[in-house]
Amino acid sequence: MDKNDVKLDQSSSELKRPGEIVKMSCIVSGYTMTSGYFSWIRQRAGKAMEWIGRMNSGSNSATYSSSFQSRFIMTEDVPSSTQYLEIKSLTAEDSAVYFCARESTVSETRGAGAQKPH
Repeated sequence: MDKNDVKLDQSSSELKRPGEIVKMSCIVSGYTMTSGYFSWIRQRAGKAMEWIGRMNSGSNSATYSSSFQSRFIMTEDVPSSTQYLEIKSLTAEDSAVYFCARESTVSETRGAGAQKPH
């Protein structure tokens, strides 16, 4: 693995019943988990991806999309380089593929827009 490569290993699929709890893990390697952001995203069959929220790594401080504030809990364990997503009181609607992703740092440049003459 190149020194600039970041690898995220997620836990295996699980079959759960409605009302149960699931806790997914995402092990981070090639990156020191003391700063930056890690997001959780899900995709239900035939639906668009949904952003669940993100963890401010190193501070154990999570921000959630309004749709996921009640039953979804993001935590982290910095010494083991692991991000977690726990979902309580599972429903059929929670059946989906879940992804963890590291947000890259992007610098934004703003300037005056130029328009092409007609």
